[in-house]
Amino acid sequence: MKIFAARSVLAGVFAVAVAMAAAPASAQSLLRDVEIEEWLDDYSRPIFRAAGIPADEIQILIIGDQSFNAFAGGLVMGVNTGLITISETPNEIEGVIAHEAGHIALAHTTRSDEAYAAASRPMILSLVLAAGAIAAGATDAGLGLLALGQTVGVANVLKYSRGQESSADQAALTYLDAVGSSGAGLIQSFKRLSGSQIVHSQRVNPYLQSHPLALARVNALEERAASLPNFGARNTPEEIARLKMIQAKILGFMQPAQFTLRQYPPADLSDPARYARAVAYYRATDMDKAVKEIDGLIDLHPDNPYFYELKGQMLFEFGRVAESVAPHRRSVELKPGKALLRINLGRALAASEEPDDLDAAVKELKAALLVEPDNSFGWFELARAYGALGKEGLADLAMAESRYNVGAKPEAAQFARRALQKLPRGTPEWRQATDIVVASIGVEAANPGRGGERDPAPERPQEPAPDKGEVPDPQFN
Repeated sequence: MKIFAARSVLAGVFAVAVAMAAAPASAQSLLRDVEIEEWLDDYSRPIFRAAGIPADEIQILIIGDQSFNAFAGGLVMGVNTGLITISETPNEIEGVIAHEAGHIALAHTTRSDEAYAAASRPMILSLVLAAGAIAAGATDAGLGLLALGQTVGVANVLKYSRGQESSADQAALTYLDAVGSSGAGLIQSFKRLSGSQIVHSQRVNPYLQSHPLALARVNALEERAASLPNFGARNTPEEIARLKMIQAKILGFMQPAQFTLRQYPPADLSDPARYARAVAYYRATDMDKAVKEIDGLIDLHPDNPYFYELKGQMLFEFGRVAESVAPHRRSVELKPGKALLRINLGRALAASEEPDDLDAAVKELKAALLVEPDNSFGWFELARAYGALGKEGLADLAMAESRYNVGAKPEAAQFARRALQKLPRGTPEWRQATDIVVASIGVEAANPGRGGERDPAPERPQEPAPDKGEVPDPQFN
């Protein structure tokens, strides 16, 4: 798991934790985690398809905040960790996702053009940029893309009319029934919120602020839901068990270790308890107990990639780099299509600085970037690996990509110009660096007219005919 404080942007490899123990449990943060992302995808993507919205284009942000909250705007959806940990069944979370999908499908965020332009549109733009950004955890990032207060603030901008709320409710029921799920979970979530109005310490639950509830609305929702064919559908024990594991992992990372150990005492030998304790012991720097807990889970479930991922993370972060390679490699073997797992492995291999390991690191990182080409952290680690191999031109090019994908275009152009001085002219890599310069500063700025002060970007070459039998490196096509 990787957690970013409020000043950070989305990204990184959730499985490479940076100073999490120092972050207050109540702080809001943006997260990446393969296991949680996969779990959310399994429930959300079918709903998005049922809603007729581009399922593969919706960016789902995981926000490290233990309040019950979710929001959607443009093609971005935010899900608080609290929505996951407070819900009792996957169907409750599925219902909220379906409701937010209704707002997207019905284009509710395009209402009130003046207000939306003034407040929401810049936030949504920042969200889109942030969703493609992978910060390397550096304190001097200075990206200026997104403060988390702006991210969470979208929920306060996206306040819908009573009619829009009701239409999103009804749309959610349609989508849920279309995928064979019940609307009961959505109703349960709304009842829980409307029954308490969740007011603690003069703070109103943010979901209630952006989604005001009324008893009549809940009653109308319940009446139609009960008439649908799949209202009686319920989550299986296996689905409930999977949610419990996700919840244990989140709580292990998001709350103080002592809370987790009281909630999941050593006498509890269930899988969720072992998972939560492994994380808690790791965060409490008790590595012997942490490794013992995760090894116990691996013995019980040798084909679970996320247990190996966590073990690799713990070992790497505590300086046991050589030991971390094997569990990271096993996680990739079990889930080869997950970019973040490959980045973890590439990072561990590169940290050894052995020539053979560095070559393997480059291979893993390039494979990851084929899956997530806008993953800035992956490009950053690739730059480090190339630098250690003495391939300075490729290192500068990778850094240019890294900076470009977090929105730092002036720096991207600077690294791309450096790369152009070292790369053979006309190669795919040279053309890639040229593209970054042009995209970073614009065609006009790159090629100023008479009296311009900027150094011109290199002219874009004609596509050279490849040598017979030449196979270009796909990474740079």
